[in-house]
Amino acid sequence: MVLVGLSSHYLLIILLYFLTGVGTALSNVPIMALISVWFDGRSRGRAAGLCVMGNGLGILVTGKAVPVLNKMAAGWRVSWIVLGCLAGGIACLCFVLFRNRPVNVDEETTEKITSIAETEAEPETKGQSQSEQKIAGKNIFFHCGAIYFLFGCTYVIYVTFFVTALVQERGLSEQAAGDLWSWVGLLSLASGPLFGYLSDIYGRKVILAAVFFIQTTAYLLAASHLPMLSVYVSLGCFGFVAWSIPTIIAALIGDHAGPERTAALFGFVTFLFGLGQIIGPACAGFLAERSGTFSGSFLLAAILAGMAMVLSLLLPGNRQPLPEDRKG
Repeated sequence: MVLVGLSSHYLLIILLYFLTGVGTALSNVPIMALISVWFDGRSRGRAAGLCVMGNGLGILVTGKAVPVLNKMAAGWRVSWIVLGCLAGGIACLCFVLFRNRPVNVDEETTEKITSIAETEAEPETKGQSQSEQKIAGKNIFFHCGAIYFLFGCTYVIYVTFFVTALVQERGLSEQAAGDLWSWVGLLSLASGPLFGYLSDIYGRKVILAAVFFIQTTAYLLAASHLPMLSVYVSLGCFGFVAWSIPTIIAALIGDHAGPERTAALFGFVTFLFGLGQIIGPACAGFLAERSGTFSGSFLLAAILAGMAMVLSLLLPGNRQPLPEDRKG
């Protein structure tokens, strides 16, 4: 990011921007996987939600700071350099503060953690063969991956085209549309902790399905040509649940994979999520060009979100609590 701010060569900036995207993805996977090691099933959703809340805070801070930085003499370069330095500072904090496992644990707790990891590797159902259980284990992660892929397709359509649709089809100024969109960042602050907490209490599949239902409503309202009130309700629905799905998916993977395999399997579903982020806006943009309106794009997002809601309801029941979950 710092080198982008210092560079004047187009191809070099493309390469550096690619590396910025790689770094973003690589940092997301271990921080979410770390939660599965540090927190048990009773609080994993809340912990993931608090972590994801940083997304909303980042949107709010950069939304206010970047325009100010861009007005300085060096313009956009200052923004890239400042944000790059912040990323470097965060990297140093992670190195100093984070640990793979809690440091203040006694020998008994360490043995318990090892025992849990070994128990997870053993067959959970005596009537199944080892190969059958291996296939069943894979199925749940492909299932989660399909849900996360659909989320990647749908949310990025809304994020990419909604403000443009407000300007081109609703006649709002760019300033007014931007002010409306800032409410998404504000509302999204509570989405991760709230729905992570609810998923800890009522189960991942039910809350995940409820979130996709709310998102489907937001996309359908965006596709409609109803009065301006529908725009406010659509923004409210989307902002209310904006970062809840990554929270629940991270907790869900942690529930089924266990601490030892969470990073690899969360990385797998995040890869599918990334594919969705590429395919979704490409298809939506094609529809918008052909139809001359964004309604078809938002309708596509609503249909895919509805499919994700159904897939969420088809998830297996909650995994049996781990030994540390039963304590107390």
